Amino acid sequence: MAELLLLGTGAALNDGSREPTMLALRGASSTVLIDCGSNPVRQLQRLGVPPASIERLILTHSHPDHTSGFPLLVEMLWLAGRREPLPVHGPAEAIDVVRRAFAQWDTSAWNGLPDLQWHAVPLVIGAPIATGADFELTAAPGKHSVPVIGVRARDVHGGGTLVYGADGEPSPGIRALAQGADLLVHEATGAYPTHSTAEGAAEVASAAGVKRLVLVHLSPAVNDLEAQRLAANKIFGGDVFVGRDLDRYTF
Repeated sequence: MAELLLLGTGAALNDGSREPTMLALRGASSTVLIDCGSNPVRQLQRLGVPPASIERLILTHSHPDHTSGFPLLVEMLWLAGRREPLPVHGPAEAIDVVRRAFAQWDTSAWNGLPDLQWHAVPLVIGAPIATGADFELTAAPGKHSVPVIGVRARDVHGGGTLVYGADGEPSPGIRALAQGADLLVHEATGAYPTHSTAEGAAEVASAAGVKRLVLVHLSPAVNDLEAQRLAANKIFGGDVFVGRDLDRYTF
């Protein structure tokens, strides 16, 4: 059975108790990273997941709290001995941002640096990302202040499905992506433009017929997280969880 690992669950600014929101999907033999706003390798190490298992990275959008850890991620993987290429997927804008950021460093003396394989994901519902050792990955566009994708992962061994809505208000693309998922991970920043409330996340979950809902991209300094969970549970009848850093869920 596949696992969701919450490497971070915070909004861009929170009370210091959480890393920025970033995820990992752990399968039988591989790990898929989704976003890297801080140090995902450290969080994987804390969970006992070897960095060598990372198969690919998906960037949902270009904002710093989802991309700024990219140069450190590449450096740490190289120092840990990775030599095989690292596929990087995401909207064209996000790919451009991290490519330009990483180009600031002179890596000419980094012998054996993994080749970075850039893959722009089209902003259409059902866009294929990749099929790897453990997961079939597809995308759909969300609605945010910059181009953004949500991600749907199907465990190719057990058939379980997870959807991550990424940052953004409830949108047709994410609603379509979430249909019938076993686990929906959805932001609940609050009532801010191009973001979602917990109630908005619950409405997506209820309409899509998902089984469980995990709230992330949280602002505990601003919002009462338990009140958010209860508000979501009034709309969505399944289990609602307030995500915490280093939590694990099977799907």
